[in-house]
Amino acid sequence: MATDTHKSSTAGAGGLRRVLLDNGALSALVVLVIAMSLLSGDFLTTQNLLNVGVQAAVTAILAFGVTFVIVSAGIDLSVGSVAALSATVLAWAATSEGVPVWIAVILAVVTGIACGFVNGALISYGKLPPFIATLAMLSVGRGLSLVISQGSPIPFPQSVSRIGDTLGGWLPVPVLVMVVMGLITALILGRTFIGRSMFAIGGNEEAARLSGLRVKRQKVVIYALSGLFAAVAGIVLASRLTSAQPQAAQGYELDAIAAVVIGGASLSGGVGKASGTFIGALILAVLRNGLNLLSVSAFWQQVVIGVVIALAVLLDTVRRKAGATPTAAGAPSGPGGFKGRQAAQYVIAAVVAAAIIGGISLWNKGSSGTSTKLGLSVSTLNNPFFVQMKAGAQAEAKKEGVKLTVTDAQNDASQQANQLQNFTSEGMSSVIVNPVDSDAVGPAVRGANKADIPVVAADRGVNKAKTATLVASDNVAGGRQAAKTLADKLGGSGKIVILQGTAGTSASRERGQGFAEGIKAYPGIKVVAKQPADFDRTKGLDVMTNMLQANAGVDGVFAENDEMALGAIKALGSKAGKSVAVVGFDGTPDGLKAVEAGTLYASVAQQPKELGRIAVQNAVRAAKDKKVAEMVKVPVKVVTSKNVASFK
Repeated sequence: MATDTHKSSTAGAGGLRRVLLDNGALSALVVLVIAMSLLSGDFLTTQNLLNVGVQAAVTAILAFGVTFVIVSAGIDLSVGSVAALSATVLAWAATSEGVPVWIAVILAVVTGIACGFVNGALISYGKLPPFIATLAMLSVGRGLSLVISQGSPIPFPQSVSRIGDTLGGWLPVPVLVMVVMGLITALILGRTFIGRSMFAIGGNEEAARLSGLRVKRQKVVIYALSGLFAAVAGIVLASRLTSAQPQAAQGYELDAIAAVVIGGASLSGGVGKASGTFIGALILAVLRNGLNLLSVSAFWQQVVIGVVIALAVLLDTVRRKAGATPTAAGAPSGPGGFKGRQAAQYVIAAVVAAAIIGGISLWNKGSSGTSTKLGLSVSTLNNPFFVQMKAGAQAEAKKEGVKLTVTDAQNDASQQANQLQNFTSEGMSSVIVNPVDSDAVGPAVRGANKADIPVVAADRGVNKAKTATLVASDNVAGGRQAAKTLADKLGGSGKIVILQGTAGTSASRERGQGFAEGIKAYPGIKVVAKQPADFDRTKGLDVMTNMLQANAGVDGVFAENDEMALGAIKALGSKAGKSVAVVGFDGTPDGLKAVEAGTLYASVAQQPKELGRIAVQNAVRAAKDKKVAEMVKVPVKVVTSKNVASFK
């Protein structure tokens, strides 16, 4: 097992140089902070720096747990799902089952530990590769969270939701939890038997076994610790959103692993430290925060983040080749092992970096320009409907002569909360939000309310927060229209299947509710199957293929958006538009082409470009303190082959 130590007797600039040279992640973070400070006058504000801390918290806590696993030469892909499951168990137990909150919290933590224990047992005693065992738990955890919640968010207990608030009105509690969990990680890695066992197993598992370590038992404990940290991360995340989201923390396992690796840990095991993981999480948070402030395209942000992650790791690799001095085997590289000179060097590095950043902050105060600035957070741009809404908003912003920054939440409620926090820090004149979830977006919108920034809700409403107006069509009414259209086409009788959207989203709930209400008027119509296909064309194809295999004689299909309807048409082949009628929702360009071709019988069109245009109009009016209507309805109509030409 090889770890790194840094011998230097220099001080001042020399000490700073040595610390930066021997710590690629720290160097990358300092460069990033200075660059963002130079490029955006909004970055180095107290509020924005606190936002960065909050936005790093969940990833960092997850990554601390993953650090244990990676140091021991393992991998854990399940932490995101375990976090969502633990939060769902807490909310379900405390609200639906009436369990005292403190017991519900214990149940949530036990859930995380149990998932980790199962991972460890499968790996140690079942001889499964860590990748396969934790991949299986990723699916099981997510599935159980959906089963328990029935696909809908569950309100979080108010007493626990305070974890997502601030102390003294300014210090975020998630940041404090992150620091505490980091210190615990440092203590475990540097001062405990299990910590030293992790390094021994990661350095050479066979040697560790021959030296007397009970490797199998230790691995079970290591994965249980990862599950424990995932449970804490899930509670913090749900507290921020004031609800347990069954689809929360998707993809967070990749961010956690990236943070650990950026922080200097080796995927081959034996090397890692809590401070490095913390810096890695901060790098990811600073990147996302800074790119939002710089109005970088939501599509390009993913490219930039990937490139910077690669460069950060490359810098660390170059640094190691340039002459880092290895210590004797067996010396843990955990942060608990900081010695006097090394600690002094870190202090010097922090002071000098703070001086540089402070100088830039004084030189570059606040945002430049006084023009009207609008922020638009879209639930996802992986859907033609919202791409059209964005296009309509951008066209209207250009016409109005205002600057519009568009961000993509990627159907992640916590990411959207971060984006709205960034808009608030940036001092937007007005904010438009297309919520991933109406409840989860509430706390972030309340933050904008406190900053006197008007918020316009688009397509979906915001709960428990003030909005200047809601610009939307009625999804429930649209669902009813879809039910009537399909039933009339079938003559009031027949077998139908339903393709549902992403579980837990308000659009899926409302459209499904409206369709269920509307179809009740037709007792001859029987719903033989319904399954989620996540608003995705490919999944719509796969799910529809499976449902046709299990259900013969299907006469009709209702898909909660056009993308899934187009996938269903592909699965139906020559039956689409002939023996099987398909009704979609949204009126996207591809959907309208299918209506024109006769393969899609109808689509409930919401006119997304018009929705985006009207949202910007109202946001500009609200920014200028002009009166806006409490709700603006965008016309909805059923488009069939008879009227598709005029609608297009």
